Amino acid sequence: MSVPETADGESALGTALETLPDVLLSDMRMPGQGCRELPRGPAPDAPSVRVVVVSTFDVDEYAHVALHDAYGFLLNSSDAVLLAQAVRSAMNGDSLDSPDITTRLSKRLAPDGPVVAMPGVELTPREREVAGLVAEGLTNTDIGAALFISQGTVKTHLANLQRKLKVRNRMGVAAWAWQSGLREPSRAVK
Repeated sequence: MSVPETADGESALGTALETLPDVLLSDMRMPGQGCRELPRGPAPDAPSVRVVVVSTFDVDEYAHVALHDAYGFLLNSSDAVLLAQAVRSAMNGDSLDSPDITTRLSKRLAPDGPVVAMPGVELTPREREVAGLVAEGLTNTDIGAALFISQGTVKTHLANLQRKLKVRNRMGVAAWAWQSGLREPSRAVK
């Protein structure tokens, strides 16, 4: 199996439309037109292509675009294990972001004043633990190790959390954990 490589946004769009890969790794700042559109998918008629953004630039604007339109946002400095996990997650329809980005962005959502419990959300104790660890920026592998559960079980808890909290991805779970007071800013992993 060959993996096509391109040097600019236009070539990436063309190659993606031609080959329809399962997962497309893209940088938001590659040369040429179209590179900012890649996280949304190469074309409306190619919805099965899942984009993971890999970037040198740890810029909130890029992270926000990726969090809404892509299946992950990683920094180039991420290790190969995290990159492989992000590709596998995208293949499964899940999203995986660099833990530092998740922590930084969700920490900004932490309330300044007293926290009031979020009404109408019934979570199990294990789901609350998983949500708290997501807010700390842990990967599925790290969460599984911390709680002595399999990655499959972590994914099940995340899927249940996303459904119950009505959020699209793990960033939404992390944001909920901060906003609900489940995680205090001082407990965040830096």
